[in-house]
Amino acid sequence: MNVYDSKRMEDILAPFGYKTTDAPEGADMVILNTCHIREKATDKVFSELGRIRPLKDKKAEQGGQMLIAVAGCVAQAEGDFIMERAPYVDFVFGPQTYHELPEMIANLTNAYGDNRRVNTEFPSESKFDFLPEEHGSQGVNAFLSIQEGCDKFCTFCVVPYTRGSEYSRTVQGIVDEAKRLVDNGALEICLLGQNVNAFHGEGPDGKIWGLGRLIQAIADIDGLERIRYTTSHPRDMDDELIETHAHPKLMPFLHLPVQSGSDRILKAMNRKHKADLYREVIEKLRKSRPDLAFSSDFIVAFPGETEEDFEDTMQLVRDVNYASAYSFKYSPRPGTPAANMQNLIRPDIADERLARLQGLINEQQLAFNQQSVGLTMPVLIERKGKREGQLSGRSPYFQSVNIQGNERLMDTIVNVKITEGFANSVTGDVVLQETISEAKA
Repeated sequence: MNVYDSKRMEDILAPFGYKTTDAPEGADMVILNTCHIREKATDKVFSELGRIRPLKDKKAEQGGQMLIAVAGCVAQAEGDFIMERAPYVDFVFGPQTYHELPEMIANLTNAYGDNRRVNTEFPSESKFDFLPEEHGSQGVNAFLSIQEGCDKFCTFCVVPYTRGSEYSRTVQGIVDEAKRLVDNGALEICLLGQNVNAFHGEGPDGKIWGLGRLIQAIADIDGLERIRYTTSHPRDMDDELIETHAHPKLMPFLHLPVQSGSDRILKAMNRKHKADLYREVIEKLRKSRPDLAFSSDFIVAFPGETEEDFEDTMQLVRDVNYASAYSFKYSPRPGTPAANMQNLIRPDIADERLARLQGLINEQQLAFNQQSVGLTMPVLIERKGKREGQLSGRSPYFQSVNIQGNERLMDTIVNVKITEGFANSVTGDVVLQETISEAKA
């Protein structure tokens, strides 16, 4: 989401003469676009600000001006604190107000007094109604934000407080943006939302569309080869969306966070579902798309978690058998209900449980990658690899795929026969069209 927001900030600023630079030295403006999900996010912001401040001072000594801004979810949650602790920061704005960037900059650069500002309102109008058309290309792999905010209020999560309540864009606005992305070279579009499968946007027929129907409409765009979406909640995985996973353009990989396999902990997290509901959703999805691979999020050592609760999580991981997963030790977020909970887990126990869980997940991920050996699959080549002559891309299952190939293959989809599977990637050989034709003959 922050990658998408940052790109849209570029689009907003381009008509005013701004363009991105590879390094902050000499920049006229530096914007830190922040995320509040991870631990010690605020500390990391101040650390980065400390590195940028000398650059601002140096530019001032040379008679210039460098504006420093903090944007995103840390800005939303800690705006006044940032301005107080870092008086050299010029303005702070949340994720719902970046469409007002030109006005904020204009206020700062006029000649009258101290115009430092915190802009963390939740405007009644949608920012998407004020964003300009995309300036330039995101490349072959593009992000498209369709939904923001969350109404779930999990006890550990700060998102409802920093991104606000759930909001869905109109179907026509999304489809129009998707067409522009494809016209600018996108072969794959990833639909974004804090709770993306809660999408409920107004369709061109005046009715409310869900994510499944939206995906089907986007799939009709000529030139678009792949669709993904992230991130989801198990309770919003309705039958229409599940059936849409059979569509060939919707990639067979789904990130579906569960956080815990213990019903007791899920209740304490206010997830509003039980572990067996999650299993049922997985089973339905696999019936719709038998080759569907899954990823998830897990929080270990949530307050009050017992060994039995943790074992329930391990069993869920065994039952689902993931292609990959993200797992973290619980850390409190200021302002969330869980931050005030008792029965915290000892750090050594939390470390040991996380190691056990990650060990199991790593085993599953390695097995999934090794099972791909011998398969030929279409790979979207996105970037140069680390080695000489190496290119890297993504398989339909979101695996990192490394090949040896000519740079002319960049930004194309090529068939690759997988030859080796490793913990975090697979390698393969490009299958030439002539080879495929000969095999069919």
